[in-house]
Amino acid sequence: MFSLWTLRLLGAGGFAVLGWRLGLGVSHLSTGETQFLPWGLALTLAGLPVGGLLAPFLIAKPFSKATGFIDSISGTTLLSGTIGLVVGLLIALLISIPLYRLDGWLGWGTPIMVSLFLGLSGLIVGTIRRRDVNALFPALERSSPRSSATRNGNILVDTSAIIDGRIADLTITGFLEGSLVVPRFVLDELRHIADSSDALRRNRGRRGLEVLGKLRQDSTVSLEVLDVGITSGEEVDAQLVKLAKGMKSSILTTDYNLNRVAELQGVQVLNVNELANALKSIVLPGEEMRVNIVQEGKEAGQGVAYLDDGTMVVVEGGRRYINAFHDVMVTRVLQTAAGRIIFAQPKDG
Repeated sequence: MFSLWTLRLLGAGGFAVLGWRLGLGVSHLSTGETQFLPWGLALTLAGLPVGGLLAPFLIAKPFSKATGFIDSISGTTLLSGTIGLVVGLLIALLISIPLYRLDGWLGWGTPIMVSLFLGLSGLIVGTIRRRDVNALFPALERSSPRSSATRNGNILVDTSAIIDGRIADLTITGFLEGSLVVPRFVLDELRHIADSSDALRRNRGRRGLEVLGKLRQDSTVSLEVLDVGITSGEEVDAQLVKLAKGMKSSILTTDYNLNRVAELQGVQVLNVNELANALKSIVLPGEEMRVNIVQEGKEAGQGVAYLDDGTMVVVEGGRRYINAFHDVMVTRVLQTAAGRIIFAQPKDG
């Protein structure tokens, strides 16, 4: 806030001086004499508010755009482009030494044109050959903004991940680094679900609020509520992706559709379901295990069991062993969008 007001004061002062000089010029043209009154005073007073209002738009906005653009460029590209520009200008300087002896405007115009041409050429060539610079300085690419979507350490939390509840256990383990950020529009959606007339939705919403309360009480977890509303006519998921892109943060969710939409827009997604699937035990065809067959399968004669991590085991011919433990041998493993399914046969089958 202080910098904004400082910028406004500088803009007001600059436009006041500009108005004063313009007023003196107008008074000289109209009267033949340079007088401060009335044109100088009028334009000086007019320049004060105009400068205060326009300064943020003339200076702050372009500066913010420029810094955002530079921040989006990888370190390798920035360094290689700078090297190419410097080399091009040095070559232009050597070529321009004899050109200064030319008569008239050619003595200063030709060196300027040569410098512009070779400087831009060097910049373009350096940018194109950025891979060579990356080979010399590989650390630049690893630390570039594009290779790290969570460089600011913030993780936006989706409503589905809060209701799921596993983030509370995940944060305790210490594997999740960064600060959890819950936008206000996500909190409003969660509160709306908790007030629903449908009993199931109401219970899910209340569970989500309980999870947030648990995270708030946990001193090892950094949880922040970001006071950001939703734009009229825009969906929560779209607003969440837009906010993540602006903050250069990742999104924690269990929503498959949100996961795909965010990835298409270049936003890193931490999907709890994908993490759970990746941590499930790996079994190979031919391995033996002992499972508790608890129900029938979809096909005739099949029995279904579940491992401790929730992986489904379909036992061919296992119907006769329902409600009992039995040794089975894995025949194949099927990976689906919903998770991993293991097919097996009884050892005596």
